[in-house]
Amino acid sequence: MEYEIIPSRFFLEQINELSDEAAKLIDDKLRLAKINPYRFKRVEGYKLFLFRIRFEEDRKEKRVVYLVDKPKVKVLCILDRSSEYKQLRKFLKKHGYL
Repeated sequence: MEYEIIPSRFFLEQINELSDEAAKLIDDKLRLAKINPYRFKRVEGYKLFLFRIRFEEDRKEKRVVYLVDKPKVKVLCILDRSSEYKQLRKFLKKHGYL
């Protein structure tokens, strides 16, 4: 079963700000998530099926966070690893996931 990737507007804005190399890496990893969205590490502390994809840009660790809502994979946002997912809770509340 192949899942449908649905990017949020916020994610699309964020990915446009990344380098071409980082955007291509994310695109490649999202193709893998389309086949098996459970292959990447789950984000702990939420009752939702949230997962993250690790990548690095300009020597800064970042994460793409997505929600598995069968048969869809909703790509929510890109977070700086240094924020320790504090921005994620705000994003989820703002968009009605929590």
